[in-house]
Amino acid sequence: MRSKKFALVKKYYDKGLWSKRMVHDAVDKEWITAAEYEEIVGEPYEEEAE
Repeated sequence: MRSKKFALVKKYYDKGLWSKRMVHDAVDKEWITAAEYEEIVGEPYEEEAE
């Protein structure tokens, strides 16, 4: 089962409306999971150092 906002985030990214940074922020906001980030952008999700 995917996150509620997965389809929305993927659509925006695929249409070029969102950058990788914005998709990364969606993980931080718990809109999508790290695994879903990887599925959308095709790169591993990496947490940022505080």
